[in-house]
Amino acid sequence: MAQYLETISKSVIEGDMTSVSEGVQAALEAGIDAGEILQAGLIPAMGEVGRLFEEGEYYVPEMLVAARAMKAGLERIRPLLMHSNVKPAGKVVVGTVKGDLHDIGKNLVAMMLEGAGFEIKDLGTDVSPEKFVAALKENSVDLVGLSALLTTTMPMIKSTILAITESGLRERVKIIVGGAPLTQGYAEEIGADGYAPDASRAVSLAKQLIG
Repeated sequence: MAQYLETISKSVIEGDMTSVSEGVQAALEAGIDAGEILQAGLIPAMGEVGRLFEEGEYYVPEMLVAARAMKAGLERIRPLLMHSNVKPAGKVVVGTVKGDLHDIGKNLVAMMLEGAGFEIKDLGTDVSPEKFVAALKENSVDLVGLSALLTTTMPMIKSTILAITESGLRERVKIIVGGAPLTQGYAEEIGADGYAPDASRAVSLAKQLIG
């Protein structure tokens, strides 16, 4: 059984989508539970990808390729996970704030979080504060991830946090922020719970905040 999971992990780390998909299918046919494929195959692989990134062996392109490969495997088992008792590590809403159309960083954070076992609702780009609030009202959310890549859209992160606070939902969720112009100091100033400079550290921060 272990060889199937090792093959899946190795294929994710190498960013081989086809091998991941085929490996997951082979594991399922061998009778390995979908939850075990997630917990012992996909999640450890993305943890290793995060480590390689932090140590400077992987860069954003390698992370993106690995995350897409992981996603291919996840697509195979998601229907099975939904019918089993496998609970997500937490529910996360992510989006790039109003006025900003950049999504590569946000997409990578979403995929890395999904690879770490979180359930993701991606609102896309140019997301208004009202849309974030509506998403929180519709879903039982643990964490909100706000992204901005332009200095001109940074104030919209503050406006979104303010809207969440005024809606009475702030106490229910943790909020993390990220994007090129942001800093830890700015995150503290606007009342976010945390700041992550990259996708790997966003995963660590999410785990830390949700516990």
